[in-house]
Amino acid sequence: MDYKHLIVLVLALATLVKDCVGLQRFAEQPKYTEVNPGQDGLLVCKVIDKRGVCSWQKDNKPVGIYPKKYEWASQYGIGQTTHMGGDCSLWVRAAQLEFDDGLWECQVTASDFTTQDALTSQPVRLVVRVPPQRPRLEHEGVHVPPGHNVTVDSGAMATVKCVSHYGNPPAQLKWFLGDQEISPLHPQTNSTEPDNPRTWSAASVVQIPANKDRHGAILKCLALHESYSARSVAVEARLDVKYAPTVRLLGAPQIDLEEGKDSLILRCQADANPTASIVWRRAGRSEIASLQESLQLRPVGRRDAGLYTCQAQNSVGTSETLSVQLDVKYAPKILSAGPDRLTTAPLFSPAAFECVAEGNPQPTYKWVQRISTQGKPFLDRGRESRLVIDNVTYDYQGEYECRATNFINGQERTATSDPIALQVVGAPQVLRSSSAAAGHSVSVRKGDSATLSLIVCADPRPRHVSWEWGSLRLEAGSGIGRFRVDDVTQDSREDCYLATLHIDDADLQDQRPYYLVVENDRGHDRHAVNLRVEGMFSVEPLELSYLLGIAGGCLAAFLILVCLCIYAIRTRKCCFRNRNNYKTSEKDSEKADLKSRSDSTSVPPLDSIYTTPTGFHHHHHPNGTPGSPEAMKTMPVLRTFGNHVA
Repeated sequence: MDYKHLIVLVLALATLVKDCVGLQRFAEQPKYTEVNPGQDGLLVCKVIDKRGVCSWQKDNKPVGIYPKKYEWASQYGIGQTTHMGGDCSLWVRAAQLEFDDGLWECQVTASDFTTQDALTSQPVRLVVRVPPQRPRLEHEGVHVPPGHNVTVDSGAMATVKCVSHYGNPPAQLKWFLGDQEISPLHPQTNSTEPDNPRTWSAASVVQIPANKDRHGAILKCLALHESYSARSVAVEARLDVKYAPTVRLLGAPQIDLEEGKDSLILRCQADANPTASIVWRRAGRSEIASLQESLQLRPVGRRDAGLYTCQAQNSVGTSETLSVQLDVKYAPKILSAGPDRLTTAPLFSPAAFECVAEGNPQPTYKWVQRISTQGKPFLDRGRESRLVIDNVTYDYQGEYECRATNFINGQERTATSDPIALQVVGAPQVLRSSSAAAGHSVSVRKGDSATLSLIVCADPRPRHVSWEWGSLRLEAGSGIGRFRVDDVTQDSREDCYLATLHIDDADLQDQRPYYLVVENDRGHDRHAVNLRVEGMFSVEPLELSYLLGIAGGCLAAFLILVCLCIYAIRTRKCCFRNRNNYKTSEKDSEKADLKSRSDSTSVPPLDSIYTTPTGFHHHHHPNGTPGSPEAMKTMPVLRTFGNHVA
């Protein structure tokens, strides 16, 4: 074996031994660690197959082992090279900012000078905590005290900065608007304090679009730090967004306002920052109605009706104008009715009255005449403000009232004028509207008393009143037999009188028209009332439907009878066809019988029809047998004149 092969063999053996023994390597390196001042901190460092010596450096400077300050965490001392001694962790006792805060490294020397397996960990920070100061807010470079406002105009951007000083490590800053977390404009920046490089300043900036909806919102900066007792400290400010006013109207009436009864409070509510001033104006007037938020009308009057506007103004701008139209309702009032309190009009001449009223809403008119008959005290005469009577009669004489009516909130309001009198002068006139004349007839039963009454009006008073029928005339206050005429009496209406005719024990022959004749200095009038006398057993007319039913039944029966007769005739012809036992002598005997019957029923002479002998009895026939010409001469005959029986 030559020299070269020996060297290769040695190197191979050395490599084999090295692989079997192994190199030093970290099982666990130190990590970032924080401790509070005065607390102990453990820097963990563990090595596999450790054969070298452990040591530590802080800020690139070696650190010695000092009891009660820097101590090994493991029971194995310095210089242990066995596999059991791989723990190089270090205790830092009673940590202090000025001595212990910094970058620490764990180092292990090489196993031997030829192996070159020395170890050095990554530098890690041991932080000795220092609680930062309370965070503070800044707006446009000006400090905002906690709870104060961040004032910004609507539409602008509110840029707010949050700063936390002298903390170790730097505080973590978060932003909240109300309850919602918001993102900062840029990531948080941390820098050492110029006067204390071992502490830090943390800063974060947020931008918020300012609008009306965010006015009054709470902006909060939250600083998180383990050294705080509650782990966090917050600082808050209120967003003060300035905006032009907007207004809304409250209290607008929902129902009609009635004069002297209702009150009204209108509010012009402004939403503005800063607070706006309110101005109430009334259209058509130069003066200001009110400078308060509320406009009060207690109670409302018709003079308050009109268009009202309200407007708000502050340093930012002016609101739009709101308007409300007030319409004050009031009950009708009669201004005039006439032309005069008393109007005299000749009979059959025209007359007119005029009524003027005010009210809101515009009233409707009604003219009524006071009456005392027909079961009601008033009679409607017109529905317009002007009442025109084209043809004056005594029916129109009397007192008139004008009534003006409107409705407020569904309730009727009515004003009535003083009475206006209409006096009618002229010839007498029998009132066709009186109860007796309205139907032109009076009906009584036979044997009862009949009373015919008519009302006649005249100015001047009638000088002649009488009843006429047939060839008879009875003056007022006279009578004859069963007929009696009362003196005229005053009716309830002015210049009207009642004329009455009494008929005792009415008989069928009393059925006829009876005429009332009235005269005065200006003329006369004549009007009839028909008297109907009903028999003891008179039958009331049947109803039309009942009569139609009877007629229909009779028609049906007649048609059936005709059909039966046709059927019988055809059957008889069939039965007697070709029969020759019908003799001429039988025909002659039938003709003789017909002739004798016709002689026995011949019509008596005309003079016997109009003769009614006295002593006639229905059951005795002294002058012959019933049906003979002698008997027919003595039978009574009823004469008829139209529909009357005499």
